[in-house]
Amino acid sequence: VLGMAKRCRAKILQASTSEIYGDPEVHPQPESYRGAVNPIGPRACYDEGKRAAETLFMDYHRMNGVNIRIVRIFNTYGPRMDPHDGRVISNFIRQALAGEPLTIYGDGTQTRSFCFVDDLVEGLMRMMDSEQTGPVNLGNPSEVTIGETAETIRRLTGSSSEIVHVELPEDDPKRRCPDITRARDWLNWEPTTDLESGLGRTIESFRDPATEMGAGA
Repeated sequence: VLGMAKRCRAKILQASTSEIYGDPEVHPQPESYRGAVNPIGPRACYDEGKRAAETLFMDYHRMNGVNIRIVRIFNTYGPRMDPHDGRVISNFIRQALAGEPLTIYGDGTQTRSFCFVDDLVEGLMRMMDSEQTGPVNLGNPSEVTIGETAETIRRLTGSSSEIVHVELPEDDPKRRCPDITRARDWLNWEPTTDLESGLGRTIESFRDPATEMGAGA
């Protein structure tokens, strides 16, 4: 793909990820932080794959002048998610609506930062319209625990599902929150959708997928 971008003189976006920071020792995570990734752990195929992709993008940019953009996307959610994609928001909503136990890995004190999809798309568009190469973090700097997220979804869905705890997977990040100073300075961007509003729209789409599909028609 990079070779094609070089030949066609195309602008090209690398949708990288907050996972390149691994289980971070710096908080919140700025783009200058190089991460704490276990290169032989169970998450390494994804973490290191994204890190290698960023390397290739920068090499093509430096050596061949390819017009690249690198964004590091933090947890994103919203309508039309696959209920079975394995992400925490979709798992909790699907389980709550089905009356199944909400499954939390570990004790639930680990944190994430959830960005509504509309905000993310706006950030991506601004990045592509800018002259910045990146990398730039795109995510919501409002940090919340997994336990709090489960309780919020249970309340918003009106579910009586119990919450159960299972073993935390190896190398699962304990804290995850973006430093979006670059996005604010370079792109004049920051999220505008609060978690409860975004979850409400997402839950509605899970209840009736046709509602959100029709809204965009």
